[in-house]
Amino acid sequence: MDLLPLGERPQPPWHPWPLSELLILVGIVGTVIGFSRGASGKPVLFAGIGSVAIGTLEFSVREHLGGYRSHTILLAFLPTLVVHSVLALTLVALNVAPTASVFAPLAVDVPLFAFLFKLLRGRFLDARSERRLARRH
Repeated sequence: MDLLPLGERPQPPWHPWPLSELLILVGIVGTVIGFSRGASGKPVLFAGIGSVAIGTLEFSVREHLGGYRSHTILLAFLPTLVVHSVLALTLVALNVAPTASVFAPLAVDVPLFAFLFKLLRGRFLDARSERRLARRH
């Protein structure tokens, strides 16, 4: 199956204003400014990185769920990263051996990623089929 972008990119609810793109731009500027300030720029750096992440995530979810372009790996990876981080930090807080706090979350990560990948891939393929049918009519 051809997985190149199909048709026009899905429009956001706030079209014609490019809010996601502006969020990414502001985040890039904030990241550069925060990085250039060194230790005193950490809040600006983290706010910039967060801004870029939110804008990119919105864009990716919209394209993926609209069947325009697949972002399955990215969208399955992000929740897995959050779960891994929470588990690892919990194990560290409980004074579990460092080796266990690194490798134990992997027992959850792999099945979680596989489940999310399969779920998101199926949703994308359904949306892609709907998009193809809509183009024929």
